[in-house]
Amino acid sequence: MREPALSLTFDPTGIYLDPRQGLSRQLYQALSARVLDGRLGSGTRLPASRDLARALAISRNSVVRAYDQLYAEGFIEGRVGDGTYVADLPERLLNARNLSTQLSTRLPTGLSTALSTNQPNITVDLSSKVIHTEALDRLETHFLPPPKSGPPKAFRVGVPAFDLFPFEVWAKLQAAFWRKPGMHQLGYGEPAGDPRLRELIAVYLRRARGLSCTAEQIVITSGAQQAIALCAQLLLQPGDGVAVENPGYRSACHAIATAGARLHGVAVDEQGFDCAALDGLADCRMAYVTPSHQYPTGVTMSLARRLALLAWAERTGGWIIEDDYDGEYRYSGAPLAPLAALDRQGRVLYVGTFSKIAFPALRLGYLVLPPTLAPAFARRKAVDMRHSEIGTQAVMAEFMAAGHFQRHIRRMRKAALNRRNALIRGWPVDIPGCAGMPEIAAGLHVRVPVDNLATEQRLVARAAAVDVEINPLSDYWLPEDNGAVDSRACGLVLGFAAVAEPAIASALARLREAWR
Repeated sequence: MREPALSLTFDPTGIYLDPRQGLSRQLYQALSARVLDGRLGSGTRLPASRDLARALAISRNSVVRAYDQLYAEGFIEGRVGDGTYVADLPERLLNARNLSTQLSTRLPTGLSTALSTNQPNITVDLSSKVIHTEALDRLETHFLPPPKSGPPKAFRVGVPAFDLFPFEVWAKLQAAFWRKPGMHQLGYGEPAGDPRLRELIAVYLRRARGLSCTAEQIVITSGAQQAIALCAQLLLQPGDGVAVENPGYRSACHAIATAGARLHGVAVDEQGFDCAALDGLADCRMAYVTPSHQYPTGVTMSLARRLALLAWAERTGGWIIEDDYDGEYRYSGAPLAPLAALDRQGRVLYVGTFSKIAFPALRLGYLVLPPTLAPAFARRKAVDMRHSEIGTQAVMAEFMAAGHFQRHIRRMRKAALNRRNALIRGWPVDIPGCAGMPEIAAGLHVRVPVDNLATEQRLVARAAAVDVEINPLSDYWLPEDNGAVDSRACGLVLGFAAVAEPAIASALARLREAWR
């Protein structure tokens, strides 16, 4: 039985907060760690925010912000008229966090590893292989069609408000770099990427996202797609099973399938990825998920599901690719901590990108890897490209170091919120077969349910006829499941950040006329 560590008479002397760091973030981390390791049992009552603030000699606002984050992520819950309690989480999942794994981890041929602390080295066999007919067939089958190009329009999915990017600042930083670049930056660079940029990304993730990592764990990539492809190339063998969200991000499925993996679609409900279905897939070596804001349904994976997914990876020796493509966009409270922040066994590979904060053409992303894997990933990346282009990396590093990055995140979050509100205010009502606009708590797109596939196709076609871009939810299903789409799988997927409020209002007026 787990012993509760907090109650109304809790002695907070075991919680140490550094006044030089963010107090609310430290308190959140201290309390969430105690839930995960069993010191805070399910149902334990927490002190009132005022009482805990007094005991820790910090402001009540710091406690309230920490509690808000714990509420948002499912660690705690409020009981009307009775205070705040630790949420009821399955004890078998929490206990798993304390066990040191003794699993023998199977890796593909050519990638050997020892995950113990005594032998953390990984070697990669980079011997050339003949491309055979099967591989060419996979490349042909999973060829990615070109993305939609041209100026963004309402309601293009996957596009941020890059009309607000500070191009003048970027141009000045770029000119300053190329005016007198360091000689050490003009030769061949590190395959993992510019050391300064990697260090600044690590600092940002630690401070803003609660993900404890170092520069040595980070590999810079040419966007998220290359990061996902690297994970598949190094950690999978042809024929391995991979669980993917269904509906989900089809480009990730293409990258994984091209490595020879067999895709298993796993349903997504209001709590996110269905981990019970994952347990029934005996051959799965990997799971690909978007837990903070599922693509494209927009749901957030619950804490219980996150813990279950981590327990699956620990139990089976599986890997988890976490694609945190738009995690910075949350419209109430701080962004949720990534799944990787809960990982204690080195099973999560975290994919980040600058595309949703800056602009997609930048082609700058990164992987945060378990320390044992980072060297092998850097060497594998060097086979395809010796190192990433230095100018963009150096300018982004200076952009972050000078404080422009954080300011721009705040600007982009505010713009996305305003554009979200414009969509909600003007959304057509009483459209036959189409639901009302749901709550939008995070991200840059929304899914609106419709009653059947015929309605979905009719509304999308009529929108296109008036130059309004809407994606059908049925397009996000795996091909083998697309032909049997039921009403739960149908809907409209709209991005709301690509254009300013007047353009949104104009597009909505055209939709009302077209859908009448």
